[in-house]
Formats: sequence, C-alpha cells, structure tokens
Amino acid sequence: MNSSIARTHDADIFGLLYGFRFRPGEAAQQIDSAAALDALRNPTDPNTFIWLHLNLAHASCERWLKTHLDLPEEFLEALREGSRSTRIEHVDSALLAVVNDVVFDFNRVSTDIATLWVCVRSHLMISARHQPLRSVDRLRSSVKQGETFRSPLELLAHLVRDQSDVLAQFMRKTSLSVDRIEDQLLAQRLSNNRTELGAMRRVLVRLQRLLALEPGSLMRLLHRPPQWLQEEDLQELRQSTEESALVISDLTALGERIKLLQEEIAANLNEQSSRTLFTLTVVTVLALPINIVAGFFGMNVGGIPLASDPHGFWILVVLVASFTFIAGRWAFRKSREY
Repeated sequence: MNSSIARTHDADIFGLLYGFRFRPGEAAQQIDSAAALDALRNPTDPNTFIWLHLNLAHASCERWLKTHLDLPEEFLEALREGSRSTRIEHVDSALLAVVNDVVFDFNRVSTDIATLWVCVRSHLMISARHQPLRSVDRLRSSVKQGETFRSPLELLAHLVRDQSDVLAQFMRKTSLSVDRIEDQLLAQRLSNNRTELGAMRRVLVRLQRLLALEPGSLMRLLHRPPQWLQEEDLQELRQSTEESALVISDLTALGERIKLLQEEIAANLNEQSSRTLFTLTVVTVLALPINIVAGFFGMNVGGIPLASDPHGFWILVVLVASFTFIAGRWAFRKSREY
C-alpha cells in the first residue's frame, strides 16, 4: 500500500488514534497517517519528530506498521507475543519500551492493567495498545495544552512520569482507605475489613509486579545508549525512572502496612474467639456438678440417699453449690495462669 492510497483513507482505517508533529519550542501539530508518512519519507527539518499512537485492536494496525514503518523486529515480536514485562531497552539503534498502566475508564476508578508498547527512534515515537491507558491520556492532554518537547525520548520520559503520577494517585486513595480501616481497628469496630484489606493487597502486589521497571534493561540502556540520544534526554529519562522507582517503593511500604493490619485484625479475632471459648468452658465447668448430681439422683433404683430426709433437698443444694464454687475457683485460676 503506497502513500497515495493512504491519503484517500481516513486515519482510523489503519488504527491510528492520533498523531502529532513536534518542533523544538513550538506547540505540537496534530496530523493524520498520510501527513506522518510524508514527513517520515521526506524530512525537511532535522529537529522535527513525530508521535503516532495506534490501536492494536484494529485488524489493519500491525500490517500497516510493517508496511510503512521501518521498525525493529523485536518490537513487532513484542506486539505479537503480548509481552507485559515493564522495561526500556536498546534494540537495533532504537528504544523498545513496554509500559503497564491502569485502564482508562470514564465511569469508575479502574484497577485493571493494560499494556503499552513503545518504539522510539531519533525522529519517531510509535506507541500501540489494545485498551486505553490513563498515562497516555494524560500525555495527550499535556501535548494538546501546548507543552513543548525537545525529543521523542523526552516524550517517553514524560509518559513514564505520567504513569508514576497515576500510580501515586491510586496509592493515595488506597492510603485513605487503609487509614479509615486502621481507625476502625483502634476503635474496635471491625466488620468486613479483612476482606477489603485482602482485595487492596492483591491489587497492590499486582501493580507492583507489573508496573516496576526491569533494572537490568534500564542500566544497560543508561550505560550504552544509542548514539542519537542527547545527554539531556538521558538525564530526563533517569529522573523519570527514579520517580517511578520511588512510587513503587512507597507501594511496597503500603503493602507491608496492609499486611500488618491484616495480622492485627487476625490477632484480635483470635483473641475474641479465645474469650468465647473460655466463657463456654467456664459455663460447662460450672454446670458440671449439678449435672453429675442430677444424673445420680435421677436413676430409678433403690437406696437413693436422703430420699426420706425432710432436709434432703437443701443438703443437696449446699453440696452442689460447694462443688460449683470449687470448680469455678479452679477454672478461673487456670485462666489466670495462661
């Protein structure tokens, strides 16, 4: 398919969601796929670069990428295999980035994870996804509001920071919920907090596992970057990844806090169960003498003592009360020893 055919079709036919042309110091200009192909095949300004964001759910998207763009084979394999390991690595004079983020949903605060695959060259940044992501939406909003970018790597670094900001917002909301549960725990008002904490912890562990960058690939990139990368771009990327690492560290700390709360709630529930069992034990011990006496005197056999004694009932009451008192003293003394 050549560029003349591309001009006769709407950009969305190829799965292009939006594209932007960037010039240093200027606001980005939104373009379609035909304009992007013209700019890539006939570059007029060496300082100009392009960002294309595509929808992989479109049937023609991958075929269009292979036909019109010179992309590393590793990037196309990552798209086919659906690799979800978050990383930024140097591949065939380009950068391959896999970024996980929470799914963008207008109706609710989603905790579902979606993956974005990014390929960065000196004058091009390609991002592709199956589901909308919050970090990409924040980056697009920044671009449309007129924020300027020096290079594609600065755009990628901004995307990593946006991912960290989204994760930090989710962590703050989770921290508020954990604070509320902790206050209820201190006030001895426990309801379904264990279930809620368990769900929070599962989400945090999943986010931590999928959103944390692989340190090995990042260190290799920082030590052996492509020749077209500028020092300012590397510094920008290093700062953004450090911010992301700090957020992941805070996420781990929040998970440990939730674990401690779960253990505290479990200890309180065990203590309540122990008190209940002790109460039942005491009641059983106190009722034991009268049950034994009632069992003996309820036998329909001859020779039952005190049967003809006019004070026999009160004698039995005194005996039962005495044995009950002795059993109660023994039970409470044992409880104090433990």
